[in-house]
Amino acid sequence: MYVKRLAVIGAGTMGADIAYVAANAGIPVVLKDVQQEVLDRAQRHIYDLFENRVKRGRITGEQAEARRQHIQYTTENGLLSDVSLAIEAVSENLDLKKSVFRELDQVLPPLSLIASNTSALPISALASVTGRPDRVAGFHFFFPAHMMKLIEIVQGEETSRETVETLRRLAEELRKIPVLVKDSPGFIVNRVLMAAMAEVLRFQEETGVSYADIDQAVARAKIAPMGPFVLADALGLDVTLEVAETLAAHYGERFGPANQLQQLVKQGHLGIKSGHGFYAY
Repeated sequence: MYVKRLAVIGAGTMGADIAYVAANAGIPVVLKDVQQEVLDRAQRHIYDLFENRVKRGRITGEQAEARRQHIQYTTENGLLSDVSLAIEAVSENLDLKKSVFRELDQVLPPLSLIASNTSALPISALASVTGRPDRVAGFHFFFPAHMMKLIEIVQGEETSRETVETLRRLAEELRKIPVLVKDSPGFIVNRVLMAAMAEVLRFQEETGVSYADIDQAVARAKIAPMGPFVLADALGLDVTLEVAETLAAHYGERFGPANQLQQLVKQGHLGIKSGHGFYAY
């Protein structure tokens, strides 16, 4: 099976980036969200991404416009009637994602695939609310999706070989590097990343070393493309907290979120999207 047209459900930062990646590869995309203002913000973000490629001489203005035309923006389900794959990219909340999967199962063609961009939640649990568990998998992009090359393809208990192969081919068509992983909380990357994040937060609380000094040390040592506090602010501290809590529930307190992370989220300081997190923006 080949993906001729796909949908992205949820037009936040990750959803918009995923839609851009698909359109840039020449794949028609439906980007759906329940809020028009979120879609409008996503459209501006995608426009800026294409314009940046034009300014860098990677593509022409005409090519950018043609690729932007691959994306349709909608708050309704009507445009989902002929997509081959829907990628769910809503908030990291199991009940919300289950609700989205139930709805997609009703409106998508019977042979269409449903994938989740979840960072840590169980794919088998999402598949269980559909009538097509063999056609459900994880398809986990990393932030920022328009730059990061890796995609985790997560195989649930009933995910078919055909589904995995379809997603593998799609990842390569998107110029990404796919890695197949088993369905376990956090998969590979976020299990490692969140363990490191928990430890660096403990280190910061114990020593008082500034966020900036830690971020600069990590970046300059080329341990990661950016420091952990910059990354958390970009991802959203609410998302970071939700992932930490999910992993702590399965693996124990070594993944437990630090008090400062919990307090920042409680105060509404969610990172870049709210104007304040570990840093002020």
